[in-house]
Amino acid sequence: MKISILNGPNLNKLGTRNPEHYGSNTLQDIEEKLQDTYPDDELVFFQSNREGELVEAVQALVESDVDGLLANFAAYSHSSIAIRDAVELLNIPFVEVHLSNIHAREGFREQTLTGSLADGIITGFESQSYILGMQALRHLVTGQ
Repeated sequence: MKISILNGPNLNKLGTRNPEHYGSNTLQDIEEKLQDTYPDDELVFFQSNREGELVEAVQALVESDVDGLLANFAAYSHSSIAIRDAVELLNIPFVEVHLSNIHAREGFREQTLTGSLADGIITGFESQSYILGMQALRHLVTGQ
């Protein structure tokens, strides 16, 4: 199974950025944990702080052989109509993840524009959100 894992702004600073919300793992730690947990899957990782690059990464999935999308668009989840519109083009399962519990934080974080298109959202389990999101995504793709 081939899965695209997209990460948005400031996630390259995990491990030092607000560990009380996001935990102490770095993005590289999360990627390594995913690869160790799902060694038989082809995981394609991409992170950008730039909205346009994330739009292009999502658009590229439309013509690709990827089976599903696991994404943490971070702050853009709450604000980017452009990323939402790109996600709307997809015809593959999509699970959104968030490290912090977006419903226990500032009010503007409770709404996720991209999440309204997701098959499901995992939020609030720090780096474990990615493992749980991947488990859910694999279920959507394989039915198991």
